[in-house]
Amino acid sequence: MSESLLLIEQAGAVRRIWLNRPEARNAQSQQMLDQLDAAFRDAQADAATRVVVLAAKGPHFSAGHDLKQAQAERAEFTVEERWAYEQQHYFDYCMRIWDFPKPTIAQVQGACVAAGLMVANMCDLVVAADDAFFSDPVTHTLGAAATEVLIHPWVLGLRQAKELLFTGERFSAVQAREMGMVNRVVPAASLDDETMALAQRIAKAPPFAMQVLKKSLNRSVDVQGMRQALSSHFDVHQLSHVTEEYKRSKNAGLASAIQKGAKA
Repeated sequence: MSESLLLIEQAGAVRRIWLNRPEARNAQSQQMLDQLDAAFRDAQADAATRVVVLAAKGPHFSAGHDLKQAQAERAEFTVEERWAYEQQHYFDYCMRIWDFPKPTIAQVQGACVAAGLMVANMCDLVVAADDAFFSDPVTHTLGAAATEVLIHPWVLGLRQAKELLFTGERFSAVQAREMGMVNRVVPAASLDDETMALAQRIAKAPPFAMQVLKKSLNRSVDVQGMRQALSSHFDVHQLSHVTEEYKRSKNAGLASAIQKGAKA
C-alpha cells in the first residue's frame, strides 16, 4: 500500500479514523479513498470496535475531491471510464459508510465542502466545531449536478437543500444544527474530547441491538425511496459531465474550481 493517508486511533471500543492530508485540506485523492474504504472494512471485522469516528487532522475536515489529481489523471476519461471510476470510488464507497453496521460519527472542523460534506453525511451523527462551515458549490464551480451522492435533501430537508445547492453558499455549524444536519456544536478546542465522550457513551450499548436498531432506522428512509433516489441522481450526475457547461470548466482546468469554491 502507498504511504498512509490515514491515522488510526483505538480507544477501548471506539476507533477513530483520521484523514491525514492537512497540507491539502484533506482533499480526497484516490489513494485516500481506497485506504478509507479498507479502514472501514477493518473496523467492521474487528468485534472489539463498536463505534467509528471519522475525523481529520489539521484545521479543515475536507475540501472535497482532489481536483488536481482528477485534472492530471482523469480529465480525458471516456464516459464509460468515468462512470466506472465514480461508481466505485464515490458512490459505492459512500454507501458502504452509510450501510456500515456499527454507529459512526463525523467529527468536523473548518471546511467541510462538496465531497467532504458528502462523506461526513454518510455517518450517523455529526459533531461540529464552532468554526466549521459547510457548502456544496459544485454546480456553480464545475457545472456538474452537485456531488455524486445527493444526500442533501435527506439530511437537510428539501427547501434547505435547494438553497444550499442553488446558491453554493456556505452555512455555519450553528445553522447546520438548526437545519437538523449537525447533532452537536462544540468549541473547537474541545472537539476531540467531546466527540470521543459521545462515542464512548454509544459504545456502552449492546452491539447486536445497536446493529439491528441502525438497520431499522436506515430502512425507514429506504422505504421512502432514499436509496433509489440516490442511485437515480448518480446517473444524472454522470450526464452532467458531458455537457458543454462542464466542458468549459474542464478546459479551464478542474483545479481552478478550488479557487472559485473558496470564494463561495
